[in-house]
Amino acid sequence: MSIRRSASAFVAVAIGVSLVAAATLLLASGRSQVPNRLARAAVVVQSPEAGAAADSFVPTRPWSATVTATLVTRLAALPGVTAAVPDRTFYAQPLVDDRPPAVDSRREDAHQGHGWSSAQLGGLRPTTGEPPRRADEVVLDRALGLPTGASVTVLTASGPRPYTVSGLVDAPGVHVADEVAAELAPGVRAIGLLLSSDADPSEVAVAARGVVGGDGRVLTGDERGALEPRGDARSRWIGMQVLTATAALAGFVTVFVVASTFAFTVGQRRRELGLLRAVGATGRQVRRMVYAEALVVGSAGGVVGLLVGAALAPVVAGLLVDAGLEPVTYAVRYQLWPVAVSLVAGPAIALLAVWSASRRAARVRPLEALREAAGEQRPIGRARVVTGALLVTTGVALSIGTATADQARIAAQYALYAVMALVAGATVLAPAVVGPVVRLLRSPVRLRGGAIGMLVRGAALTATRRTAAIAAPVLLTVAFAVLVSGMVRTTSAAYAAGRADNVNAGWIVLPDSGPGLSDAAVAETGGTALLPTTVYRTDPGAALPANRPLTALGVDPAGFAAANKVLTVVAGSLDDLRGDDTVVVTAATNLRPSAPYEVVFADGTTVPLRVVAVVTDDSLPGDLLLPRAVVRTHDPSALTSTVYVRDRIAPPVGARVVDVATWAAEADAAEDRLVWLFTVLLIGVSAGYGAIAVANTLVLAAAGRAADLRLIRLAGATRRQVVWLVTAESTLVVLIGALLGGAVAFVGLLGIRAGLAEQVGAPVDLVVPWTVVGAVVGLCLLLAVLASVLPTWRSLRRGPGRSPLGVVA
Repeated sequence: MSIRRSASAFVAVAIGVSLVAAATLLLASGRSQVPNRLARAAVVVQSPEAGAAADSFVPTRPWSATVTATLVTRLAALPGVTAAVPDRTFYAQPLVDDRPPAVDSRREDAHQGHGWSSAQLGGLRPTTGEPPRRADEVVLDRALGLPTGASVTVLTASGPRPYTVSGLVDAPGVHVADEVAAELAPGVRAIGLLLSSDADPSEVAVAARGVVGGDGRVLTGDERGALEPRGDARSRWIGMQVLTATAALAGFVTVFVVASTFAFTVGQRRRELGLLRAVGATGRQVRRMVYAEALVVGSAGGVVGLLVGAALAPVVAGLLVDAGLEPVTYAVRYQLWPVAVSLVAGPAIALLAVWSASRRAARVRPLEALREAAGEQRPIGRARVVTGALLVTTGVALSIGTATADQARIAAQYALYAVMALVAGATVLAPAVVGPVVRLLRSPVRLRGGAIGMLVRGAALTATRRTAAIAAPVLLTVAFAVLVSGMVRTTSAAYAAGRADNVNAGWIVLPDSGPGLSDAAVAETGGTALLPTTVYRTDPGAALPANRPLTALGVDPAGFAAANKVLTVVAGSLDDLRGDDTVVVTAATNLRPSAPYEVVFADGTTVPLRVVAVVTDDSLPGDLLLPRAVVRTHDPSALTSTVYVRDRIAPPVGARVVDVATWAAEADAAEDRLVWLFTVLLIGVSAGYGAIAVANTLVLAAAGRAADLRLIRLAGATRRQVVWLVTAESTLVVLIGALLGGAVAFVGLLGIRAGLAEQVGAPVDLVVPWTVVGAVVGLCLLLAVLASVLPTWRSLRRGPGRSPLGVVA
């Protein structure tokens, strides 16, 4: 086994396993964590789950104050339970120097308030001062730097409230007296049970399930991680998707990179394999030899990759936290199964990759290998032309389907399939396309003197299969980068344009460094406000899940109708949205005016409502409309998300004013940022592997062309001219792959743009992040040139040498 020939495969396997090892270690560390404020509660009773998908991260349906009191009394009477403490959570954000503090601003629990009795569930004790005993006292995080006895303003949903700091703790959040917490959060979603020292948590849990029945679930041990803040759970879920995709992509691409390397190596060793067959080796023995070499390379690469991945895992974890793909509580935990997976991944990847090459090696005939000429066969066969044409036709048809799709999800699927078909078709037809592309690029490859340019063009036109094989990884990489990055950016811009076109306002008031606006801030604006809350509905006799969460918007009907350009009433009247029992629903509910509509509010109370109007499904940025006063009555901690105003105003405390275009672009800024980071990560992995594939192929090709290059030296070319020759050849190959890949992706992007324009009802600009595309092409070009120039320079250091014809003779 040649170390030089195996080095490229070893590097590819090591890089792939390092990514797999880091990703699996981070995945193993990504399970939900028990919140610190509930760590001392060995058993926690949680309110009923919402009838929604697990990745929606909707809070559970709360208990009402009456139900909570009954449960607390019955749970506290269980054997082994010393206390049953309801955990109330509400919005509370202290102001330091009239601004929200920067300490732990990324933590959701940094702007959450709780009753002081909840502190015993996490073992919190004041480091300084005393617990809050009066309604105007508060305990804060010591990191804020406020002394006990100081006056502090705390933002709540109703507005700023003055408090006196009675004590400090080493934990984020705000703790108030229990009666204040009951006022701000009447609905309860968790009750923690403190146990005696001799109590068995499993036995207490069984007894608690008998008390709760179907009106909740009992959590113990790691199950209590389900109670972590919903924002942290969402960030953790997104991070898991990123890591899973990275590990899968790394393993998938590594197989193909290593497979191409082994295939090229076997092609260069045909004469060697033929000699082995000539001296009596069977095809099975040759195949076993190739498998053994791959197993050695894969095992060594797996060990090195595991060590590198384990060392990189903490660094990557920090980057994920900084990027918002993991919560700030995330930490790496080394476990056994990721190590085992990584050790197995190296040999498995190598063996999968070498399967095709081993079959090819076993089919080598002794005389065929010894007599084989260096010239290529015809560039492309009839069956390959037909296959490529069918793939291209399928890709064009799917692109048309993308442009005419009614739903964004279907359009995205069509676009992905279209580009996959077009990329596959372009790869299959690449040998036939190389000639026309080379002639198109005649001017860029024409160098001073003309001889080098002639050789470059002649080599590309003669060895079209070799040129196409080297250009294929560039084609795949550029097509993937252009399509994914362009699709993400174009989609974001399209939805922002559609969102801005639907609003009839001059300026938008948004929260500044907080989750929402208080009632006091809204009153200062004088505009039309949206007060969102989550309600829960169980549709009678329907196949829909129970406790289905719905987004309800508390609005002033006249102001909302004036600010919403797409509001279309199909039945009833929006003017009837008044009182404490009215609701406006969408046409998807199949209800008519005067129909009953029962929901459970955030305070846990069940309220029968009456439908007064029905609007089209695209009329609302939510599921239903309620009078603003009704939302405030049943959700004292609800925060206003948006206020529409005609003229620019001075922003109130905790708010900022932006124009409509900025608001539309920022509406999904957090989602868009995470999606873009995910996109860049995937592009980086694919681009890195694509560049490695090009470099591997060129390094092996350079070794096989050493004799040809020495012959060129004997013909009078200088060493610099030969280096320019291989540089120009590498550049030409990368340009061919980039042009084909860009053309394929551009066809898909045109279909996506047409489909988005149809969906949003507004013109959509095609946005291509040329910086990302340029970086991908530049990386492929850099590695391609280095992989060609360095071996060439090394092989020519000793001068022209003797003619390769003499060597053959």
